[in-house]
Amino acid sequence: MANDSPVTLAVIIGAHGVTGEVRLKVFAEDLSVHRSFNGGALTLKSVRHGNNGAIARFAEIPDRTAAEKLRGTELAVPRTALPPLGEGEYYHADLIGLAAVSEAGEAIGTVVTVENFGAGDVIEIERPDTKRFMVPMQPAAVPRWDEATLTVADGWAE
Repeated sequence: MANDSPVTLAVIIGAHGVTGEVRLKVFAEDLSVHRSFNGGALTLKSVRHGNNGAIARFAEIPDRTAAEKLRGTELAVPRTALPPLGEGEYYHADLIGLAAVSEAGEAIGTVVTVENFGAGDVIEIERPDTKRFMVPMQPAAVPRWDEATLTVADGWAE
């Protein structure tokens, strides 16, 4: 995908301690490869794994009060800051919003979310009537996708 829209890699879920550290819910494998978030508004100094998710320190958060005010803040980087993808790989952000079509090219709905319950990614598709269904992100169910559409194999969109 060629766009440079922001991609959310984590969200601040609360303060940790009194020195300005924050607890994060992380959506990426390795947050530490990025130093700047939200267009330079937050600079990552360190990140470690805690019992309740990741714990991070940002240069701009001096104390617990400042950390608490940032609860719910998403941490995003430009799409171009992400590593290139290999064959058959994708970023969840690239799938969300794609038009879902049948193998015959008929519109089925729109990809609204990507979940992983432990056995691989599962995409959720919303039909035009707002009903939703889920499909495993595996070749048998999703034989192909590109920048505009995601094809759902026959039998998976029933």
